[in-house]
Amino acid sequence: MTQPALDPIKFEVVRNALTQAAEEMAIALRRSAYSTNVKTRQDFSCAFFDKNLRSVAQAFTQPVHLGSFVRHVPIAVKRYGPENLGPGDMILSNDPYGGGVHLNDISLIGPVYYGDELVGYTACLAHHVDVGGGAPASVGAFREVFQEGIIIPPIKFVNNGNLDQDLFRLVVSQIRSKRETSGDFRAQIASNKTGTLRITEIIDRYGLDEFNLYIDEIIEYTDRRTQAEVDRLPKGVYQAEGFVDNDGFSDDVVKLAVKITINDEGVRFDTSGSDQQRRAPVNSTFAQTFSACAYALRCLMDKDLPVNDGFYRYVHVDAPEGTVTNCVHPAPVVGGWETHVRLNDLIFEALSPALPDEVCAGTKSMQCHSGFGGENHQTGEYYCFLETLAGGYGARSTSDGPDAVQSHGQNTENAPIEETESNYPVQITRYELVPDSEGPGEYRGGLGLRRDYTFPEEATFTILADRDKAGPRGLFDGERGSKSVYALIQNGEEEHLSSKTTVQLKPGDVISYRTSGGGGYGSPKNRESEAVLSDVLQGKISVGRARERYGVAVDIQSQTVDKTETERLRSGT
Repeated sequence: MTQPALDPIKFEVVRNALTQAAEEMAIALRRSAYSTNVKTRQDFSCAFFDKNLRSVAQAFTQPVHLGSFVRHVPIAVKRYGPENLGPGDMILSNDPYGGGVHLNDISLIGPVYYGDELVGYTACLAHHVDVGGGAPASVGAFREVFQEGIIIPPIKFVNNGNLDQDLFRLVVSQIRSKRETSGDFRAQIASNKTGTLRITEIIDRYGLDEFNLYIDEIIEYTDRRTQAEVDRLPKGVYQAEGFVDNDGFSDDVVKLAVKITINDEGVRFDTSGSDQQRRAPVNSTFAQTFSACAYALRCLMDKDLPVNDGFYRYVHVDAPEGTVTNCVHPAPVVGGWETHVRLNDLIFEALSPALPDEVCAGTKSMQCHSGFGGENHQTGEYYCFLETLAGGYGARSTSDGPDAVQSHGQNTENAPIEETESNYPVQITRYELVPDSEGPGEYRGGLGLRRDYTFPEEATFTILADRDKAGPRGLFDGERGSKSVYALIQNGEEEHLSSKTTVQLKPGDVISYRTSGGGGYGSPKNRESEAVLSDVLQGKISVGRARERYGVAVDIQSQTVDKTETERLRSGT
């Protein structure tokens, strides 16, 4: 049978319709969810895969998830057996050693049928605020994956459109925040059903043959464009080394190393110089490492390049088993995203000599989890709360780093104070930028933020973060941003805590986060003096820091730069 001719207008219509189907999945999930982490912070992702388990369309949600989906969805479906899935079925999985990531990120995957024919799979992943384990919010530091929460191999969670009540009760019984988690699971089901409806509508309009034809062409179109982007990159081998500040059980740093080879075949990322896996919460699964590499490569390409199998096939990753970038069972994985995002920074550092105008200096480069829970004395319900805090972004060749934002593959939003205080027994008593936290440079790094949690009731609080030894590095004579501080304040007395710890809180206790600032780009002495003055007047840096780091003398009374003194300071006379 002769294939129908490709129509370029129809091609764009179908391509955007598929993307919009994934976006509607995201809308359904967000609007149906219960937890602040999903409905407000958007800590979830949605995608559509074709019948051959190739990534086709993604919603604009979390890059960290979308890159790992490429590993998890095909592995989960193949392990369960596609022949065991029919219309309306959905499988649930969070197995970190089955293509997954840390246990909180649970995927729901469902086949899409058109009549009797399989045409693809909808998939959504949500970070659940609790999956059991040894600490509320399931982000505690433990020695084995078994201690981190419930492990779910691919299981049929929805059968012919109906939730399996026995499995649902089994899963939820392991979890503290039962009401919120139950609502978030149902939101994931609604998301996949929405995706199935939209995909079938596209086929209704264009027919199955054209649907399959245009999916193939969408992927091949992306392949051609990706190859063109790879051809544009400077060929060579680039390397960098860095560290996660501690592993949660010892004060030893965790070494990360990356070697990047760019040639005509694509880009190969080799992490074989990284440390062996630890019995500590710093191990990344292969899916997490693949996601970091895919994100970094995508950042170097045209901003309107579609992301699907045609792109991912150019991402080649060598991560030896048994290392912190590809751990094996039963290593703990809850902090794998901390390692993942630090690897992002290393990749950009490695590429900075060849692509100085396309990379940024060091960012906060940590997920920076804040998780707490306990019994709500007003409702009698066990609650859990989780969020990841923002920090300073790295400066670039032409601009300052943004203040207090999520970095790299994180795309989550702020948890508003009003919503948090209305739904959980906690008060946010300080939420502000941290002055003098930027990495000085010709273009300065972004400022970190301070967020203080005050607890009127007993609670258990877990910090799962990093950057408490050294702040983000600068580039091209730019200086480091500030390091992070995590503190317990009791009766006015402040005690600094490790970046990976769980503490029991009494009424009135305060946990304070002060996240790192981004690294600077270029020498601080080359920064325009008026830009330094503006930062001083806005309270972002102090008069003393302007003088000591930038060589700029600010007269705060007249709100002007003392040009004579500034010239003297910068000339070193």
